[in-house]
Parts: sequence; structure tokens; C-alpha cells
Amino acid sequence: MSVSASSPIASPCALTQGGRTLRRSLSRSGVGLHSGQQTQVHLHPAPTGHGRRLQRQDLPGTPPLHLSPDLVQPSPLCTQLVQGEVCAQTVEHLLAALGARGLTDVLIELDGPEVPLLDGSARDWVDAIDDAGVTLGPPPTSLPPPLPEPIWIYEGDAFVAAIPAPHLQLSYGIDFSAPAIGKQWHTWSPQTEDFGQEIAPARTFGLAHEVESLRSRGLIRGGCLDNALVCDGDHWLNPPLRFANEPVRHKILDLVGDLSLLGRVPVAHILAYKASHRLHVRLAQSLRSRGYA
Repeated sequence: MSVSASSPIASPCALTQGGRTLRRSLSRSGVGLHSGQQTQVHLHPAPTGHGRRLQRQDLPGTPPLHLSPDLVQPSPLCTQLVQGEVCAQTVEHLLAALGARGLTDVLIELDGPEVPLLDGSARDWVDAIDDAGVTLGPPPTSLPPPLPEPIWIYEGDAFVAAIPAPHLQLSYGIDFSAPAIGKQWHTWSPQTEDFGQEIAPARTFGLAHEVESLRSRGLIRGGCLDNALVCDGDHWLNPPLRFANEPVRHKILDLVGDLSLLGRVPVAHILAYKASHRLHVRLAQSLRSRGYA
């Protein structure tokens, strides 16, 4: 069975069920946010049980990365996977699209150190997946058990949590001193709201006064006003926004990408406040240690 581009939601429980692959291969290319390098990604169908593997085409003879929260290494402002000499940086937007469409069996070929940023969102990845089509594999032989109790990860006043709930739901809060952002909360329910419409278009964002400092540290060398929202105090340098609360929706996008390293996201209410990729991944690692993968 396949799902065409006219059926945007592969399944109401795609994030929790998985067991899908692409109907045909696809590719996208662009500039990496931090490296500034032009890279290309090919996504290929894979058999059931293959899992998500990432192969660095520019490092011949190296083994593929079997994507897992255990491979995440500290990196500012992005999620980076490292295994031996193989590294893949800024994977979260691509992983969010794969997770939201339930693609748990896919081969990712990358010809450089960083996944291209494209327009700063996951919209192009979702559109490409929907255009290629999704094939449903056999139903999973077992599902993760219900979450028996809440899991909380704290860092100062920031936190991320997984709370027992009958359906998957993700809620996020942010609080910035810049008036154009301020305090924002958003909840996304995948059972009733399509990721491709409600979350995927939300772009990465940054603060104008931090740009030069970040670039001096070798970061955001590929960032520009075409692939990131930039906030300068009480206004945006590159309006209009796609949503009134686009920044917090992008944080949900990042959270979906980081949790999708599990393969299947457990049924729970995922709650985050002022969190980071580091906290997202710590929650994913905690869930994995409890058998939610």
C-alpha cells in the first residue's frame, strides 16, 4: 500500500507506529547552516527492518550511521551524530520530516558533513517525501508499552518531559527578551493536525545581535535571510512570518526531529519549556533506556 501526495497524513499515528519506507528515491541539495558547504542528500527506499541509516558518500569505506540518540555528540545550535570518524550535523529538520511521515526504514546518503538547511524549515523535506510517496510495511509486531510515569529532565528553569497520556501531543513554551518573540506557547496534536501544514513550514530563527559572535566561533556560516528568520529587538529583519508564533512552532519541529531518533515516538504528552537540542536528546536517551525505541 502506498500513500500519495494527495494524502498528506500517512497515518494519524505515523510518529508512534513507523514501519514505512519511500516508494521511490528523492534528493535535495543546499547549503549547510554552520559549515556553509554545499551538500546533497539522497533518500532511498529500504526493506522492513533496515532502520534509518546514514551513509557519508564522501567518506568511502566508512560504515553507515544507524541513527540513534546514543550517537548524539554535543554541538551548539544543532543536533550532531558521530560514530568514529563519521559525523553528520544539523540532522533535525530532515529527521522531523521522516518521523512525521512514519519513515523508519530509509537509507540516507549525504556527500558532506552537514545536512542542507534548505529554507530553514522542514517543508521542502515533507513535500519531497509526499511527492515520492510512502509505502506501508507490515504492522509492527509489538508496540512500546504505555508510559507508566512521567519523565522529567531539568536544566535550570528549562525542562522537557514525557507525561502519560492517551494520545501523542507535543506542547512547547519559549520566553525571549526580544519583544518581537516574547513568550509563546503552542500545542500540536498529530491525530488532528498535519505536520506538513502546521509545523513543517516554521523556519529556524536567531537574534541579530548574536550573529557576528556566532560567526566568529565558526557557526552559522551558511545562514542568511533566505534560510532563517532574524529578530532585531521589536521587529523581524525578513518578514512576513508564516505563523504569528512561528518561533515556537519551529521549536516543536526540532523536538520532533530529535525524538524521532528513537524510530517511533512513544504515546505521551511531550512537554518542553525553554529547552534545547541537548535536553530533547536527553529525554530521547532516557526513553530509549526504558525500552521506548
